[in-house]
Amino acid sequence: MPVFELDKTLVFPPVHLAEPDGLLAYGGDLRPERLLLAYRSGIFPWYSEKPILWWSPDPRFVLRPADLKVSASMKQVLKKGIFNITVNKDFSAVMSNCGRIARPGQDSTWITKEMLKAYEKLHEMGHAVSVECWQENKLVGGLYGIRIGKCFFGESMFAKASNASKAAFITYVRQLQEEGIVLIDCQVETEHLASLGAGFMSRKDFIQTIQENF
Repeated sequence: MPVFELDKTLVFPPVHLAEPDGLLAYGGDLRPERLLLAYRSGIFPWYSEKPILWWSPDPRFVLRPADLKVSASMKQVLKKGIFNITVNKDFSAVMSNCGRIARPGQDSTWITKEMLKAYEKLHEMGHAVSVECWQENKLVGGLYGIRIGKCFFGESMFAKASNASKAAFITYVRQLQEEGIVLIDCQVETEHLASLGAGFMSRKDFIQTIQENF
């Protein structure tokens, strides 16, 4: 199937036309209206150099808050109070750290200056959320994503101390469950998220779920 080229028109092609790897379209822009439409449509941007690439993988890797798994060792870490977890304390620092952290098999980052500016705008609008993990008043981990309705779309996380990102994630998932969030989008499979209870959901079911919970 062809990969669609986007222009300034605020529209995306149907997600079932995506390539087998999930690539759906390229081009367009990162204005807030397009980004929010993308997330509501089961699409997200992911690229390191222009053009902007838009993805909608099938199946989708997700976590229902009730399925969260916390190991005995992590329960002890959280019980000891090693970390202090906050929400929206320093969005820019979290996103910047996610972009700088070294990742196996990746020699570049998709968190470009353009992406940072776009998501900072979404944060100002109340849609982009950061979770910070502090140790001795130093930012040692965290994550950020987009919250729309009863769904949270996770984007990235980082850790500079052992268990820091897990502590932030577990604490925030528990908070989201209390607040009635029904689904957390993890986008693609990782061992880290699988160990915390995430699993696969068909793209059709994923999109139906998010559209039912705007």
